[in-house]
Amino acid sequence: MSLSTELLGSWRLWSREDRGADGQRRVDPSLGADPIALLIYDSAGNFAAQFMKRDRSSVAEPSPARAGTNNSHAVGGYDAYFGTYTVDDATSTVTQRLVGALSPGDVGKVVTRELRIERGRLVINLETTTSHGEPVVRRLEWERA
Repeated sequence: MSLSTELLGSWRLWSREDRGADGQRRVDPSLGADPIALLIYDSAGNFAAQFMKRDRSSVAEPSPARAGTNNSHAVGGYDAYFGTYTVDDATSTVTQRLVGALSPGDVGKVVTRELRIERGRLVINLETTTSHGEPVVRRLEWERA
């Protein structure tokens, strides 16, 4: 089955991990070590994503105004955006065009992600930076909701 077919539906975040150049795990303070999230892809080419830090009571100050490279910007421990997407089955990539977003600076962004299905889970890998500007490789694993 192709990625464009397997991708369709609702996905719940199973894990999110950032690794620095030294291979050590990094925790991005904007969403914490174990955020909750929902990701939806429909057959008409629309998508929506929402992420939330599990304990938002510890969000004492706004995160820096910049968003990570190839990434969106969380505000107060929350991030949400939606738009359209296209799948390149040959390269296993999905390109998302953000039509709306919690952070005004994310509206209009175009981000490309490497995606694959492994053992029934949607796996996304991307190079980005944490909210503090540190380069990381982020791996997100999603299970069907």
